[in-house]
Amino acid sequence: MSFLDRIPRQSGRGTERGRGQRPDQAPGPVPAPGGRAEEPVSALVSRASDQLAELVRAEMRLARAEMLDKGRSLGRGGGMLGGAGLVAFVAFQALAAAAVAALWLVLPVWAAALIVTGVLAACAGLLALAGRRRIRAAAPPVPGQAIESVRKDTAMIKERSTR
Repeated sequence: MSFLDRIPRQSGRGTERGRGQRPDQAPGPVPAPGGRAEEPVSALVSRASDQLAELVRAEMRLARAEMLDKGRSLGRGGGMLGGAGLVAFVAFQALAAAAVAALWLVLPVWAAALIVTGVLAACAGLLALAGRRRIRAAAPPVPGQAIESVRKDTAMIKERSTR
């Protein structure tokens, strides 16, 4: 058996491996000058593509979780504002009549009605402020953590691609 018979041949054209083609088109790992096998460029590109796709999916999951959390907070704040309106309405109807009647014994009717209206308006204002504070804490409704993470990932990819 001669030396040339021991050289692996590619199927198809019957040419020797590596003759007439670029190393990145070789079917398997190609030995590097240092004796270490390197992966073909197509495998590296494929792996990078898979990793990038997984990174994008992970960032989307983070953004979704963040938006759900902010949405819950906005919903609670809106519910508080709705509750403030309902309490103010019911309180005005029920307590206004009773308070005006009680104060009417001591003060003129108009003064009793004015005092009761002021107290109920103050209660409604406090509830509205609490609801507004909750809504402002949740705003702006953007996924800040996910955006910052994508910025860091982009900077890392740019840095590594220039090497």
